[in-house]
Amino acid sequence: MGQGEPMDNYDAVLKATAILTDKDGFAWSPKRITVSSVGVKNKLARFVEESDCHVAVSLHSPFHEERLAMMPAENAMPIADTIEMLRDYNELFAHQRRLSFEYIVFDGLNDTPRHAQALVDLLKGLHCRVNLIRYHKIPGVNFKSSNEEKMLRMRDFITARGVFATIRASRGEDIYAACGMLNTKGKEQKTK
Repeated sequence: MGQGEPMDNYDAVLKATAILTDKDGFAWSPKRITVSSVGVKNKLARFVEESDCHVAVSLHSPFHEERLAMMPAENAMPIADTIEMLRDYNELFAHQRRLSFEYIVFDGLNDTPRHAQALVDLLKGLHCRVNLIRYHKIPGVNFKSSNEEKMLRMRDFITARGVFATIRASRGEDIYAACGMLNTKGKEQKTK
């Protein structure tokens, strides 16, 4: 994660995960590896078929226009299409293999009851989890993270309606290495 869209370099990602999991390579369990994507549908389908590693999809909003504003990839790869494709593989995610949706929670932007209900509607029946992720302040960006109370309420609402949700523990913020922060310290020093 954090190194660009893996499906844009599909063959190299598949080769790397094969080396990491091969008994003559690093012999890691595929369950120790998660490959994250914005939802490049055709290549993601291939990855699900050709690999045993976990899959994470960056979601951040269940609404097309809002996700498009945050993630221009939504224009070419609508999340609704990606989710429908993943439903074809739903049984693969029913046991040991995990499908996650990554959801950075911004205060007042995507943390409302309306968003929580739309997430439930979008993901209902899919063997998956929603990882709610705190937004980490980036210099020059005016977003704020949702507060703990809102995140707990959102997690509990989603889970109570049949879609398992967690709040990801935040690590590395003190050294600018938390989710979304890589290279932030250098940018912050340049702005001073």
